[in-house]
Amino acid sequence: MSTPSLTHNKRHLNAIELERITTYYGEEKVLDRISFSVKKGDVAAIIGPNGSGKTTLVKVIVGLITPQNGRVQLFGKKPQSLHGRIGYVPQRFTFDRHFPILVDEYLNLARAQRTNTKALQKAISEVGLQPSILHERIGTLSGGQLQRILIAQAILNTPDILILDEPSTGIDIVGEAVFYEILKHLNEEHGTTIIMVSHDVSRIANIVTKVICLNKKLICAGPPRQALTEKRLKELYGPHTNHHEHH
Repeated sequence: MSTPSLTHNKRHLNAIELERITTYYGEEKVLDRISFSVKKGDVAAIIGPNGSGKTTLVKVIVGLITPQNGRVQLFGKKPQSLHGRIGYVPQRFTFDRHFPILVDEYLNLARAQRTNTKALQKAISEVGLQPSILHERIGTLSGGQLQRILIAQAILNTPDILILDEPSTGIDIVGEAVFYEILKHLNEEHGTTIIMVSHDVSRIANIVTKVICLNKKLICAGPPRQALTEKRLKELYGPHTNHHEHH
């Protein structure tokens, strides 16, 4: 019997809720009292300069890092208790390209026992790839194909939340446009709550419902028009930041 979706059982709860999250690496404070929430069905982006704590924040949300102070909940539960309900695409995926593992073998490693084997082809279709790619070696894929496979792996078990860290890295402009269409499809067709780290402010402005501005402290959190103002961006990236409107 399949497990009912948390999004159906917990409609009254925020998908993601952080309260005064503080995290250290040794003596260095990486996140300083971060508090914000993301509603179910939102597409949210975390932006900020290099070294601002974006990847650390993502790992806190996923449950890979336990903060020294504060509370993080996903649909009212601790992230560690939601195994299989969180899809995660890390910033870097390093592996031996000569290792003889096929795409379907890689995806099967991530498939939960409750998930039907037909889910592999469905996930491949969702990210715009042909079923024949299942029989190709991971090491022979292009950067864009590999990124789509990582997303397919992340959505394989029908997660309620999809979290991506710099997901368009290594993809060309055409592939990036297709990639964002995939995210839009997942959000609109399946109601997947999406949170992603991005460096491309102009691109994410048109696809997200919430922007989280981070530089160790929370600079702002709100709709794009509220968060992506010239004043906020200069506060986030420094006084020499140039701000341009994209339509």
